[in-house]
Amino acid sequence: MIVVPVLCGLGIGLALWLGVRALAPSPPSLAGALADLERPRPLRNPQERAATRAAVSAGIGARVAAMAAAAGVEVGPRLRADLELAGRSYERYLIEKVAAAGYGLILPAAVHVVLAVVGVQVPVGVVLVGAGLLMVGGFFLPDVVLRTQVQERRRDFDHAFALYLELVSLVLAGGGGIETSLLEAAETGDGWAFQQIRAALGAARLTGRTPWEAFGELGERLRISTLEELAASVSLAGEQGAKVRASLTAKAASLREHEVREAEADAESASERMTIPLVMLLFGFVVFIGYPAVIRVLSSL
Repeated sequence: MIVVPVLCGLGIGLALWLGVRALAPSPPSLAGALADLERPRPLRNPQERAATRAAVSAGIGARVAAMAAAAGVEVGPRLRADLELAGRSYERYLIEKVAAAGYGLILPAAVHVVLAVVGVQVPVGVVLVGAGLLMVGGFFLPDVVLRTQVQERRRDFDHAFALYLELVSLVLAGGGGIETSLLEAAETGDGWAFQQIRAALGAARLTGRTPWEAFGELGERLRISTLEELAASVSLAGEQGAKVRASLTAKAASLREHEVREAEADAESASERMTIPLVMLLFGFVVFIGYPAVIRVLSSL
């Protein structure tokens, strides 16, 4: 029983000694300093260091992905669309899941060792149960983070696409053609959503497809219902310019109304959340005021 506290004490002592040496290092010798100045060093800029870290991370992620594929784990279309929408690779996603699970597994053991050093005994069963729960929670934590990022990305894309359709309607009102209006409106923005729109329009021009087919494919790949609905409505309108223009205008108005309703819902939700602290504050104030009176009444009985 005394071995664990002794080892922990030695580890803490070594850490303190290393910390003192790091904060107050001994002065180097003159010969060593001159030799260090004359030693050639490779020039590496921040881009090269970032590329090196990315390469190492990609290599580790590729190995983890190969192990997952060997175990029969496959990437579904929904997960692939979410990762592409969030701008994350499958390898990085796997690394985050494994790292979070490992951290959740090690954390209770580290806390148990620290408590044992200070004299607090925690049952081993509690540590094992906590490690298992934290490991499972850490394994699924990247899924929750990814889902939150994807929801924000889809909301941002809907806002940007509503603005894009408004710009298309303005160019159409100025006498421009449909394809010209689509291209000119796509060139006005520089965000992620506008980059995706420009890429889809450029691919459509190279392959000889209509912009609506490109929008439908992009919406299906990224699982964005706004693009799929627009592609379906325009395909139903046919090839007539007036009907296509009416479909674009109606879709822009629909998206604008949806944004207004969404903003109102967020404001109402924020107002409802603010009532909880106010109610708790009022309850605490009532308890603080009424506590002496209640104690006096109870003591007089």
